[in-house]
Amino acid sequence: MDVGRRIEAALDVAVAHAEAPGAPPLLAEAIRYAVFPGGHRIRPRLCLAVALACGDDDPAASDAAAAAIELLHCASLVHDDLPCFDDAPMRRQKPSVHAAFGVPLAVLTGDALIVAAFETLARGAARSPARLAALVGLVARAVGSPSGIVAGQAWESEPYVDLSEYQQAKTGALFAASTVAGAAAAGAPPLPWRLLGECLGEAYQVADDLRDVACRQEEIGKPAGRDATLGRPNAAALLGKGGALDRLRRLTEEAIEVIPPCAGQAEIRADIEAQTRLFLPASLRAFA
Repeated sequence: MDVGRRIEAALDVAVAHAEAPGAPPLLAEAIRYAVFPGGHRIRPRLCLAVALACGDDDPAASDAAAAAIELLHCASLVHDDLPCFDDAPMRRQKPSVHAAFGVPLAVLTGDALIVAAFETLARGAARSPARLAALVGLVARAVGSPSGIVAGQAWESEPYVDLSEYQQAKTGALFAASTVAGAAAAGAPPLPWRLLGECLGEAYQVADDLRDVACRQEEIGKPAGRDATLGRPNAAALLGKGGALDRLRRLTEEAIEVIPPCAGQAEIRADIEAQTRLFLPASLRAFA
């Protein structure tokens, strides 16, 4: 089974557990709506790419780690779109969860997806308690405080925001979790893989800032220009379009350089090069 099919199958199993008989029907519907159809699934693809590069000797654990990462990403999108944050009416070319189901169900959907992520880890890595313990710690660090995606969202409520610290928490933390969780699921030391995830996370955030400044809603599947409207930090606004594109190129090159020695080094290098090309929409790729 190829990586894309592995990810979708693992997510389908995870969502099926959350919508089992007895679940409130609208909540079950909203959970599936938040996860499917997905985007490029960049984070779980990165997780599985690292697991494969490290031998992938326990595919069930690797699939669970990849699915958990994506469920957490989906939860962050549901919460990020809420009226109290970005108030975004669209996500992935369709109404955002709160626009389709209402604010209370959107809050609960995000909460349910966070829980589902850790349940998925527990089921998938149960045969290896040591790996499970490592995975729970690594993934939890990427979600909470002081430096996970929750902290990243919270920086938007502070009077002063350091751009690098904000972006590393809001975006980079889950990319770093993708690489270290992929290694841990395959029984490899996770920490040597953190820098790769951090580089890719910053690169993705720079690309996202470029999309917000330079693209239309129809092209990116969500409202454009929100950073300026909401007064949020934006690398493209700070560095200019050319400077942000240069920064993106340097980060992508650095990510390739910091791949740790492993049996699948050539394969993961090719995979990362392919994935980073998807960071930008077609209208910006010619300039990257």
